[in-house]
Amino acid sequence: MITLTNLNGNSFVLNSNLIETMESIPETKITLTNGKYFLVSEIKEDIIREVIAYNRQIFQNSLKLME
Repeated sequence: MITLTNLNGNSFVLNSNLIETMESIPETKITLTNGKYFLVSEIKEDIIREVIAYNRQIFQNSLKLME
């Protein structure tokens, strides 16, 4: 899950596994696998970094459980 900010300044949490595409129009439009979309103030490079950090944390925790 990642935290994002919609265009009116409210933050929300998104399940990053549902992201299908992102585009800059100039705000960032995130389209989900179910066709729903969100317009957010973060740039897509920052969102990509957040998704990578979240996945890294999840996988590291999974590996620790297997030890």
